[in-house]
Amino acid sequence: MSDELQIEPHGPVRVLRISRPQARNAMTGTLARRIAAAIDALEADDTCRVAVITGDGGHFCAGMDLKAFTQGELPWDPVRGFGGLTERPPAKPIIAAVEGYAVAGGFELALACDLIVAADNAQFGLPEVRRGLVASAGGLMRLPRRLPYFLAMEMALTGDLLSAERAWSQGLVNRLAAPGEALAQALQLAARIAEQAPLAVRASKRIVIESATWPADEMFARQAPLADPIGHSADALEGARAFAEKRAPVWRGR
Repeated sequence: MSDELQIEPHGPVRVLRISRPQARNAMTGTLARRIAAAIDALEADDTCRVAVITGDGGHFCAGMDLKAFTQGELPWDPVRGFGGLTERPPAKPIIAAVEGYAVAGGFELALACDLIVAADNAQFGLPEVRRGLVASAGGLMRLPRRLPYFLAMEMALTGDLLSAERAWSQGLVNRLAAPGEALAQALQLAARIAEQAPLAVRASKRIVIESATWPADEMFARQAPLADPIGHSADALEGARAFAEKRAPVWRGR
């Protein structure tokens, strides 16, 4: 099992590579717990600023390993949920680099990420209804927030697949890549994020996510305890100094 999740350092970026190509990277309970443990470690690592999750062998993830499911195994981590990610994504940004199929729980993994880079021949879908199941790892809740309502509903009720090109046209995918190049483009995007002030990036991610449920008359009051400490941080002063001195900032994360 140790080879089924590979963690690859790329400077301040960490790649989590699911490596079960013989099963299109289908998720097992052991693998889900390993991903959760890896994310815990990345969150605690000050040298890591962005994570990328991808799959081996030309596919992202085909969801739950149905053979393991029939034997009573569920691919959930008790804290982070399906695939060790969907119920509690990391505070740091995470990018899905998708090749081939991202279906069922695999699509739910991608939807739990902050950004998606996909090969232009990739396919997304929630086919659970075709198996007598419900996409309960966040897909049915996140999808209508990422796509137009009626398109999301059609996918949920039919189980039909969505092409990467249509997903990109609807704003679900950030970047389209040539087949085999999704990870390379995701690393470029991750490096761009990693150049920015880490405290500001994490606070910005949190505000974007949490503000979706804030009442309009409370939005600025709720934003203040998240944003104000960043404005008084050493990194904020460094950013201003670097701009005035026409040099690249040196972030300290404090």
